[in-house]
Amino acid sequence: MSDQAVRREGGDQAGHDFDEAYWEQHWQDPAAGPGATSSIPPNPHLAREAGGLVPGTALDAGCGAGAEALWLAAHGWQVTAADISTAALARAADRAASSGVAQRVRWLQADLSTWAPDTQFDLVTTSYAHPAMPQLEFYDRIAGWVAPGGTLLIVGHLHAHAAHVEGHHPPAEASVTAAVVAARLGDTAWDVVTAEELHRTLTAPDGREVGLHDVVVRATRRA
Repeated sequence: MSDQAVRREGGDQAGHDFDEAYWEQHWQDPAAGPGATSSIPPNPHLAREAGGLVPGTALDAGCGAGAEALWLAAHGWQVTAADISTAALARAADRAASSGVAQRVRWLQADLSTWAPDTQFDLVTTSYAHPAMPQLEFYDRIAGWVAPGGTLLIVGHLHAHAAHVEGHHPPAEASVTAAVVAARLGDTAWDVVTAEELHRTLTAPDGREVGLHDVVVRATRRA
């Protein structure tokens, strides 16, 4: 979901269910249309955390308009890119058509709170995905899809109470802290490589500079 964070999170989604109807309506909004998403770069945390990994199979869990999936494909990964919204996937496929790496990406419509893959992946990554289930339980769920020796990369929103700053505040149910996410992984099955809370600024479609407070957790599943 890349730097679509501001578009996807909006400013008034408290009380919404992050279900298929919500995301279809969101991605059908003109502000989330092709002109607003076709040039969005991938989330910078992805390049930093996955740039040194040996390419293999990857799952982009909640791929949105596809910026991260296409970055992975361009860097040698064979990618399954899943999202609950058919509108988002249509925008992603349009973008992929001119990318030169479309053959490396399989676009999949799926509700990640109920769907499960029939294989494990060398990399499972998610960027700001908000499913129709508790956020931490979602991270538990996708962690199970990582192959032994593989990598889990979570980019999420820092809980507003932890940030203590003005600016973009996602709803509490869709935000976490690095310590809590890392603790969920435990210390027997995973080696936590990164567990950070970082601030960055991006430009919204209307030209506003918006501060984002990110949680980045990368872990390697022990073989």
